[in-house]
Amino acid sequence: MTSFSHPTTWGATLLPDGRARFRLWAPGSDAVLLEIEGRDPMPMTSEPDGWFALEAPAAPGTAYKYRVSPDLAVPDPASRAQAGDVHDPSLVVDPAAYAWRRPDWTGRPWEEVVLYELHAGVLGGFAGVAEKLPEIAALGVTAIELMPIGDFSGTRNWGYDGVLPYAPDAALGTPDELKALVDRAHELGLMVFLDVVYNHFGPDGNYLGAYAPAFFREDVHTPWGGAIDVRQQAVARYFIDNALMWLNEYRFDGLRFDAVHAIGDSDFLDRMAAEIRAGVEPGRHVHLVLENEGNDAARLGPGGYDAQWNDDFHNVLHVLLTGERDAYYAHFAERPAERLARCLAEGFVYQGEDFDGHARGVPSGHLPPTRFVPFLQNHDQVGNRALGERLTLLTDPARLRAATGLLLLAPQIPLLFMGDELGSESPFLFFTDFHDELADAVREGRRREFAKFPAFADPEARAKIPDPNARSTFEGSRPQPGPGSEAWRALYTELLALRRARIVPGLAEARSEGAEAIGEKAVVARWRLGTGRLTVALNLGDQTAALAAPEAAPLTVIGEAPGEGLLPGASFAAWLEDVR
Repeated sequence: MTSFSHPTTWGATLLPDGRARFRLWAPGSDAVLLEIEGRDPMPMTSEPDGWFALEAPAAPGTAYKYRVSPDLAVPDPASRAQAGDVHDPSLVVDPAAYAWRRPDWTGRPWEEVVLYELHAGVLGGFAGVAEKLPEIAALGVTAIELMPIGDFSGTRNWGYDGVLPYAPDAALGTPDELKALVDRAHELGLMVFLDVVYNHFGPDGNYLGAYAPAFFREDVHTPWGGAIDVRQQAVARYFIDNALMWLNEYRFDGLRFDAVHAIGDSDFLDRMAAEIRAGVEPGRHVHLVLENEGNDAARLGPGGYDAQWNDDFHNVLHVLLTGERDAYYAHFAERPAERLARCLAEGFVYQGEDFDGHARGVPSGHLPPTRFVPFLQNHDQVGNRALGERLTLLTDPARLRAATGLLLLAPQIPLLFMGDELGSESPFLFFTDFHDELADAVREGRRREFAKFPAFADPEARAKIPDPNARSTFEGSRPQPGPGSEAWRALYTELLALRRARIVPGLAEARSEGAEAIGEKAVVARWRLGTGRLTVALNLGDQTAALAAPEAAPLTVIGEAPGEGLLPGASFAAWLEDVR
């Protein structure tokens, strides 16, 4: 096969005879008309359980809407592409039109994953990302992860305000340009992950409540409104088919599921994982990663989800690197070295302890380290700062280099954020492209959000927070090389080559052998790999820390080398001993 398509329950599906089948779940509508541009409206057939369907002549590129009431015509919620923005007609797409150059690509094992999170928009869209792939691959990264790409209002957005999750946003490129990006990555040996949002829709362009109110729950609320009711078969099918479309039709190698704690239904998560595992071709390496504030270790393992983003790792490292203790960092400010040691040895810092008045997490020490995805920065942890500052502006280079050593050589699955390898000092800001009253609400809401921080308690200080809707906010978020960028890139390249050669071969058997704090800001941790015992030691303080170092020569040292039983400040070292 050189082309791929995935049948979906919702939306427009091309048929072999020059027609297409259109299906919409609209239990709140008495009747639905299919409106194809240039033709008279056509009544759709009412089917059981709130479905409407119709087969009609339709070639690729046909523009259409659904009239769900006399005064409302809406785009297809499962649109594969839009003729403009989120309020405009949907387009019939031929998913098999793209001829793949690497249809035989089957991916790479999970242990080889090194993730590089990026925003396609600030890198020039799908075509712009494709141009940068050789440079990313040369770094030693094995997988890129695209922030969400589902159609959103306007031309600039992080992606988490998407309302048409089946349609790549036109501002980023066409469906075939997205496939060409994935294809090019595979030619270079890179996997491609996609961040998908199944917990909410954006504030502009979501019409589902008008004709399918049962899509949302009235008894469970989230920060975005009523929770999505994945107990409904049609709703569950909407999202599971979407996941399978990205994996089977677009050939993505993995998905990152955004904030699944806001879905609030672990049965659905289990069902989705099982159907995805059963729904991709045998022999492919397909990886599933959660973001879950609940630290729910039960979701992680064979047959389920490969791993979870480990915010605990980031939060405690951020405290150690910057000294910041505001907001959620307060939960990691007490005994941070001990908390980091627990994170390295057991996965999560919070495993049932109190967190803002509720128990967070469950025990995770039984899980292998590869079930966790740590990071020093990501879109949230940079972009959700008022001014979008990166760690290069919040700590000194020596400590940041040492922490980078820990990230890339510990046996967890590391994630980088675009620009990390450049020592970038350019911000990554929160940006949108809303207008009128919604733009005002987002701007002012963003500024009110930071009023609880001492640095922004003054209204004049808050007024300096960049307007999310200004084009300059988007343009200023493009990563630029920082001072010493060549040295930063050399560090990342060296460490990732070392990881590939010495750490990855033993990762499948990796198990913790414990970790402990050896100073106020210093830790040592050990793991048994299939190839020996890995020991890492990190000191982010000013003072030396007592360290019983292995007798073997270190794999690498960042900063001053340990000696005479001491680990200098602002340093990192790693050892791999043959203990077979």
